[in-house]
Order: sequence, then structure tokens, then C-alpha cells
Amino acid sequence: MDPKEKNIKDEEMQAKHVAQEEKEESDKEMDSQDKEQENETSASEEEKLETELKALQEERDTLKDKYLRLSAEFDNYRKRTMKEKAELVLNGGEKSITSILPVVDDLERALKNMETAQDVEAVRSGVELIYNKFMSVLGQNGVKVIETKDQLLNTDFHEAIAVIPAPTEEQKGKILDCVQTGYTLNDKVIRHAKVVVGE
Repeated sequence: MDPKEKNIKDEEMQAKHVAQEEKEESDKEMDSQDKEQENETSASEEEKLETELKALQEERDTLKDKYLRLSAEFDNYRKRTMKEKAELVLNGGEKSITSILPVVDDLERALKNMETAQDVEAVRSGVELIYNKFMSVLGQNGVKVIETKDQLLNTDFHEAIAVIPAPTEEQKGKILDCVQTGYTLNDKVIRHAKVVVGE
């Protein structure tokens, strides 16, 4: 081989080697730049994630505080409602009892007067007045007498305790006599009227 050709080949080899080294250096630079960009990107992403985490923790703390307050308020409401309900059960009849007390006072006065009374008619009219006053008080509290006179038997309001032959055709199936008066409280039957029915 000719020394010139050998030199050319050596130069070509050297040039290839230099080009290879330059390429490797350029790749290394590119890799280091990519790594720097990745580091910067990951650093900015970490900052974003930390910011989001802090915001979510603050929101969680706020919601937890609201939940605890709401839970305490509901517990107080429940206790207060239970207490009011218990008081209603215990003292629910207070209004009714208070309205009946004047009638009791009248009855006490009537009993005292009966001990010395000579006039039976006056005592009877006094007791009638007390009875009417008592029925008025019951009416004010929503109590009504169930009507029975000449009414057809209605099992929603009446309880037939006896059946007797009707004196006339018109009175068949109708109430002839009321043995015990029935009452409703605010349109709810609290005691059925015990009646005798004609057949």
C-alpha cells in the first residue's frame, strides 16, 4: 500500500473518530440538557403538587370543622327536642286541667251547700249549672258528645249493647236509648256511645 493512501486512510479514520467523539459529546450535552429540563419540569410539577396538596388539606380542615360544628348543633337540637317532647308528655294536659279547676271549685261549693240546703230544687238547678259549665269547658278543649237520639246505628260511633223490638216501623235500626254517653276529641272517638237499638 502506498504511503499516501495510508495517510489518507489514517486521516479518514481520524476524522471519523473525531466526528464520533463530537457526536458523543453532542449527545451527552443533549442528554444533560434534557435531564435539566426534566429536573426543571419535575421541580415545577412537585411545586404544583405541593400547592394542590396544601389547598386540599386546607379544604379538608375547613370541611372537618364544618362537619364537627354541624354534628354538635344536631346533637344539641336532638337533646332539646327530646326534652321538649318529654315535657309535653308530662305536662300536655296542663291546659285542660287548668280549665277544669273552676268546675271543681263549683262542685266543692255545691257539696258544702248541700249539707245545709233545704230546697232540693235549688240544689238540682245548681248541679245543672255546674254540669253545663263543665260541658262548655270540655267543648272548648275539643270534646264533643256523640249524638244518639233517633240516629241510625253507626259502629264508628256507637256500640250496641242490646237489641229490642222497635215500637214502630220507623224506629227499626235506630237507636232507642243511650246507656252511656260517647265522646269525641277533635273528631276522634275517645269513647263509643253504648246504645240500645230497635229491630
